[in-house]
Amino acid sequence: MKLNRFIDSLPIKTGLLAALALGGCIATTLPYMRTETAQRIASPAWMIKRDIAAAPYLLRSYERIHDRGGVANLYIAGDGAINASIEEWELDPTPKNPVALHLASKDRADNVIFIARPCQYTAMLSKGDVCDESTWKGKRFSGEIIASFDKALNDIATRYDIRGFNLIGYSGGAAIATLLATQRNDIFSIRTVAGILDHETHSAVSGVPVLNGSLNPVKKASALTRIPQYHFIGGQDNYVPPAVLHSYLQAMPPTSCVQTMLIQEADYDTGWVDKWPELLKLPVTCYSGNGNESPPTDFGETTPSKTPTLTIREKPLKP
Repeated sequence: MKLNRFIDSLPIKTGLLAALALGGCIATTLPYMRTETAQRIASPAWMIKRDIAAAPYLLRSYERIHDRGGVANLYIAGDGAINASIEEWELDPTPKNPVALHLASKDRADNVIFIARPCQYTAMLSKGDVCDESTWKGKRFSGEIIASFDKALNDIATRYDIRGFNLIGYSGGAAIATLLATQRNDIFSIRTVAGILDHETHSAVSGVPVLNGSLNPVKKASALTRIPQYHFIGGQDNYVPPAVLHSYLQAMPPTSCVQTMLIQEADYDTGWVDKWPELLKLPVTCYSGNGNESPPTDFGETTPSKTPTLTIREKPLKP
């Protein structure tokens, strides 16, 4: 019998959870050890822990700021423990393997920030509120979630006088990044890794439940034609297969600002970290086709052109 069904069948769920924790069944991974894992990744990269008030959520961040007034590379976490056992994910979405934080730790830019998703590592802003599981399930790309990240970016921009952001989204963090970019004027570029850029297609091809309470980036694709983008997808990834990216590209009007790359050896959560410094060096820009593009600086810092030259690109067919 599944652990969650077993727990739900008992009259006092909290008492059982306490007993399991004392017995070492859950406490080894939830939540302390996952927080400790994040700290051990961030500390060698000189990234300092800070919790950002982004009502109604409290968002965990790890930050390294060496250039106040500059541009920040901002990494957004994936969907968390979705690939862990169902029982663990029901209890806490905090990831065992925080891929986006690993990627951020490899970034040598002056300003590097990682932001976890709501209910990962932290609870709600108000101690009296409960972090409902819909936050990391059906509503994980909801308008409320996007608004909380918008507040977090405003907090960072004000606190450090940041003039713009290069967004890097992993898994569901890619959806957050693209949706944020449609409503802000300080996003200089977008990179995604194993990005869920069309959650309806993702549900269809991966079998995960449909996200009825979420916004879908693919429906906002036409608003992103002038923002430089680079999308990386894993050749061994069965959870976010190329069909998800292809759907997003098909919804994108003709543009010279979108690049993609298949990393053949990469899976959903493996094969990215060691390769990331090399991938960061790839220019993220809008190409005019005349060979006069200025190379990006600060690992991808670019200023979106107000009137880019658009070229017609053949849209890939869905596999």
